[in-house]
Amino acid sequence: MTPETSPFLTVRELAQLLRVKERKVYALAASGEIPCNRAMGKLLFPRADVEAWLARHDTGRGPGGVAPQRPIVVVGSHDPLLDWALRESRSGIAAFFDGSLDGLRRLADGQAMAAGIHLHESDGEWNRGHVAQALPGAPVVLLEWAWRERGLIVAAGNARKLRRLSDLVGLRVMPRQPESGSQMLFDALLERAGIAAGALKVMTPPARNESDVALAVAEDKADAGFGLAGVARQFGLGFAPLLRERYDIVVFRRAYFLDPFQRFFDFCRTPAFAGKARELGGYDLAGFGRVHYVGP
Repeated sequence: MTPETSPFLTVRELAQLLRVKERKVYALAASGEIPCNRAMGKLLFPRADVEAWLARHDTGRGPGGVAPQRPIVVVGSHDPLLDWALRESRSGIAAFFDGSLDGLRRLADGQAMAAGIHLHESDGEWNRGHVAQALPGAPVVLLEWAWRERGLIVAAGNARKLRRLSDLVGLRVMPRQPESGSQMLFDALLERAGIAAGALKVMTPPARNESDVALAVAEDKADAGFGLAGVARQFGLGFAPLLRERYDIVVFRRAYFLDPFQRFFDFCRTPAFAGKARELGGYDLAGFGRVHYVGP
């Protein structure tokens, strides 16, 4: 009987199948999350039960009943701390940031393992409804990354005394792309304040990430932009706070257990990560890793 036809998988074989380290397999078995048997001091995993377990933890299964691995890529909304942590953790995870809605679409299309999002919802919540709608029935988990301070990025010294949205009327404002959570929230705030979009001098083309908003203000291509406190601080610019928002990471459960994501998340629990958040400013990490939604 060959390993391919055996009704049982060893720890090594299951680790290869899941593309995780063997210690992760032992942890799954110890927690009772994955089905296993013990025989003469060894762990054996019934192949049929493991395939059923995988079916509950992923979608889009390929030949032989094995779920294909998603690209080791994080997509969605740009966050400076996340961008830094992906590099510094040496996780091997690539990043492509082009907005929260774009991230959810790419995740649904199988183009990534996880997406960073910050989408405000009508009930005052963040992100959950959008995830449930964009990924119905998908085995994903929504994990809190951080609460972030968001407001007006303005010139150093803020000579114009810009404090409120109404102060932007008639001024040059650098927008974000329409599918970004930042622009969606900014448009909603303008509507709530009774400010018509035409009352602002909206610059073109839109900025594609948080840093480009600040750069436009720093280079006097715009008088203000709707951005993050941490980014304003990075560029030595002024900042007028307006609200706090919750940035989350939605990840497929199977991808969560892969070594790249585990290495990345482990790094995010280190003093170096906490120190970088303090250096950037405007981050509250008290709820880091908290689960806000679990798909079926």
